[in-house]
Amino acid sequence: MRRQIPPVSRLVLLAAAALLAAVAAPPPAAAVNVTGVLAAFPDLANFARLLASSPVAGELAGRSSLTLLAVPNGNLPQSPSAFAAASGADLADVLRYHVLLEYLAPADLRRLPATGKLVTTLFQTTGRAPADLGAVNVTTAGSSLAVVRSPSRFPGSNATVLGAITAVPYNLSVLAVDGLIVPSGIDLAASESRPPAAVNITRILADARAFNVAASMLEASGVAGEFEADERGAGITVFAPTDDAFAGLPAGDRLQSLPADRKAVVLRFHVLHSYYPLGSLESIVNPVQPTLATEFSNAGRFTLNITRANGSVAIDTGVVQATITRTVFDQNPVAVFAVSKVLLPKEMFTRTDGGDSSSIIAAAASSSSPPPLASPPEAPDSARTPPTKLSSPPALRSGGQGHDTASAPAPTKATRWCIALVYLPLVLLPLL
Repeated sequence: MRRQIPPVSRLVLLAAAALLAAVAAPPPAAAVNVTGVLAAFPDLANFARLLASSPVAGELAGRSSLTLLAVPNGNLPQSPSAFAAASGADLADVLRYHVLLEYLAPADLRRLPATGKLVTTLFQTTGRAPADLGAVNVTTAGSSLAVVRSPSRFPGSNATVLGAITAVPYNLSVLAVDGLIVPSGIDLAASESRPPAAVNITRILADARAFNVAASMLEASGVAGEFEADERGAGITVFAPTDDAFAGLPAGDRLQSLPADRKAVVLRFHVLHSYYPLGSLESIVNPVQPTLATEFSNAGRFTLNITRANGSVAIDTGVVQATITRTVFDQNPVAVFAVSKVLLPKEMFTRTDGGDSSSIIAAAASSSSPPPLASPPEAPDSARTPPTKLSSPPALRSGGQGHDTASAPAPTKATRWCIALVYLPLVLLPLL
């Protein structure tokens, strides 16, 4: 006779299954309500009111992976607006200068190199900061956690980090500083209502310094024009190798001696055809992402594997493993990040012995290697072909759209949980 499962036992099974599903489901990536976080700290009430009464609060609503330099009530000037105006700055831009587009916990500050770290601020995204003066240089100083100052040789004000206030791990870190920081070189003639012009990627890299090789290659190849055309729609994300990354290339890679069309493929391989701020990259759902080079080839080729590892965003090409070292530019629809290595596609480069980067060589052009990729015929803007297998960043994905994961295998952890969920009733039945 078939054994019936008592109702209580069925409830136990259902509860266990629900618990497993809840554990297996990844937490949703959502932006943090910054003013709501500050509301719990009365000593930051005046600074919170400044944020809430400015356009900055709305600009923060869709962002994550931030560090906020908050000024306690006792350290704020009596009239912050007058203080900013006396320095030739707009108060909203001063507040933007206190929002770092990178999550920095106290442990990160203690690991800063002696030369400090250049971190992009929200002010850089306005387009009113000349060169990289929309960034701050964060350095260690004696017994204090850090000092924050402008990278200009003729800096504006600076501030000392007094301590950590609170944190929403990897989304928001709030640090107290001893005063308002005014950026250098503000363009007073610029208007906040001015419509944004197309972003010149080459100019951004040249102005940011340390990207001279990448800027020169873009300009010589003509690929930069493609990037600017692709800014419309979903936007773009550019991974820019530093000059040190190019200097560290092994002698056998022969990158600079490649034909122009294959060199252009490598440049396109550094670009995703979608706008990903740093927070979206840190919580990306589908790690395997197509690049602009994928659009000139076949689906599944010239992809990047993007994951979070050891507190940083890691990028694996199948030949090279690199990390994002800092944000160079972030203004929707364009994000530019510095990366520690030149991203070499496995379709064009190979390892000779599975060793370190010194064993990487360029694959010889042959019938077995990918042919040079020709540009597709020109098409009007309205007829542009959408990117192949591109998954939208979590922060920009609408709730009613599906998510395409055909270009990546299911996560290993999720697979294990699904197997456990299937076999759980078989394990529990004999015990009931």
